[in-house]
Amino acid sequence: MTPDEPDPYDAGMDVRRAVLGDEHVDRASAATTAFTEDFQALITRYAWGSVWARPGLDRHTRSVAALTALLALRHWEEFELHVRAARTNGLTADEIGEVILQGAVYCGVPVANHGFAIAQRVLADLDDGPDTGAAGR
Repeated sequence: MTPDEPDPYDAGMDVRRAVLGDEHVDRASAATTAFTEDFQALITRYAWGSVWARPGLDRHTRSVAALTALLALRHWEEFELHVRAARTNGLTADEIGEVILQGAVYCGVPVANHGFAIAQRVLADLDDGPDTGAAGR
């Protein structure tokens, strides 16, 4: 790191707060223990400060990539978190649906079905979601 470069932790905290929201970051910080503090520092510095803060992709595109990876790996709690983050980063409900639909081809229909259920619930909570009358796709 040169003197002109922002500290990766500080840059990461700025991006993390912008993408996930102060409430989530404050809650995660408050839940940090001596056992988890190194991990929290790592993800703030590495994931948010060294990757999400890079100029090569905009946050919209990074959200598409994150949703796809989390869907493929079936990391449902993180997927839910990143559906919310995707809305913050400008993805529409329709675009999130397209990401999940694309995932059906490469990750499997059952995975996409579960992803749609999670996204539908999150988007409804955000009051901008798709029709919540159907249970799945």
